Amino acid sequence: MQKITNIIKKTDRIALALLVCSVIITVLMGVTHPKFLGKSNLQGMLIQIPEYGILAFGMMIAMIAGGIDLSLVGIANLSGIVAAVVMLNLGGNDFSIVTAILAALSVGCVCGLFNGWIIGYLEIPAMLVTLCGLQLYTGIALIITKGPAITGLPESFSNIANGTIAGIPIGALVFVFITLILCYLLYSTVYGKCVYLMGTNMVASRFSGINNLKITMLTYAISGVFGSLAGILMVSHYNSAKSDYGSSYTLLTLLIAVLGGVNPNGGRGKVQGVVMSIILLQLVSSSFNILRVNAFVKTFAWGLILLLIMTATYLIERRQSRD
Repeated sequence: MQKITNIIKKTDRIALALLVCSVIITVLMGVTHPKFLGKSNLQGMLIQIPEYGILAFGMMIAMIAGGIDLSLVGIANLSGIVAAVVMLNLGGNDFSIVTAILAALSVGCVCGLFNGWIIGYLEIPAMLVTLCGLQLYTGIALIITKGPAITGLPESFSNIANGTIAGIPIGALVFVFITLILCYLLYSTVYGKCVYLMGTNMVASRFSGINNLKITMLTYAISGVFGSLAGILMVSHYNSAKSDYGSSYTLLTLLIAVLGGVNPNGGRGKVQGVVMSIILLQLVSSSFNILRVNAFVKTFAWGLILLLIMTATYLIERRQSRD
C-alpha cells in the first residue's frame, strides 16, 4: 500500500514540475514575443492539442498495461479515410457525418482488438505487433486512396475541429471530455485496477484471477478508438483525408507519455501527468514556430529529449531495484 502511495505522490510531483515549466515558458515567451499569447496563436494551440493529445492517451493506456501502441497513427489515418469515404458516398449531409464518425470509431475498435488479440493470445511483443500494424493500416489507407488526398468533404464536418463555442475550439472541448472519461476508466473502474496490476506484474495479475487476454484486448480496443478520434479530428481540421497525416506523431506521443510519468515498463502513469506533458510540449512547439526554429532541429530536439528521459527512467528503475 505504501508503495502505491509513493507512486501516486511521485507522479503528482511530475505533473507539478511540468506545470511549473509550462508557466515559465508562457511567461518568458509572453514577455519577449507578445503574439505568443495572442488569440490566433492560442486558438491554434487548442486546435492542435486534441489531435496528438488523444493519440497520447492511447499510447498511455497501452504502456500502463505493459505494452506499447505504435500503430496509432496508422489507425488514425485509416479511420479518417473511412470516415471521408462514407461521408462522400452518403451525400455529405448530417446523417452521413454521424454515420462516418461511427464507422471510423468501429474501424479503430476492430484494429485495436486485432492488435490486442495477437499480443495477448499469441504472446508476441507489443512493439513488433503494433509496428507491423502501423504499416498494415497505412497500407490499407493507401489502397483506398491510391495516394492522393480525399477532398470535397462537407463544411459542417470541418466545424468539429475548427468551430468554436464561446471562443473555445470544439476539438479542445472534445479533448477535455475524453480526458474525464479516461480518468473515470483508470481511477474508478475495476478495469483500471486490472490494467495497473497487469502492467506491474502480468504473472501476479493472472494468479489474482484477472483475464489478461481480455484486459489486453480491451486496452488496445480503447487505444484504437482514441486513434480513430484523433483521425476524425485531423480530417476535420484539414477538411480532407490522407494516409500520411500526423506522420511525426508516433515519436511525439511516445515522448508525451514518458515525459508525463508513464513507466515504459508498465504499471505506472497518471492522466494529469500526461495532460501537463501535452500542454508543455505544445507550448515548446509553438515557441519553436515563433522563434522560427528549423523543422529538422525540432525533430532532433524531440528525439534527444525522449532519449534523455527514457535513459533517466531506466537508470532510476535500476537504482531502485538494487536498493
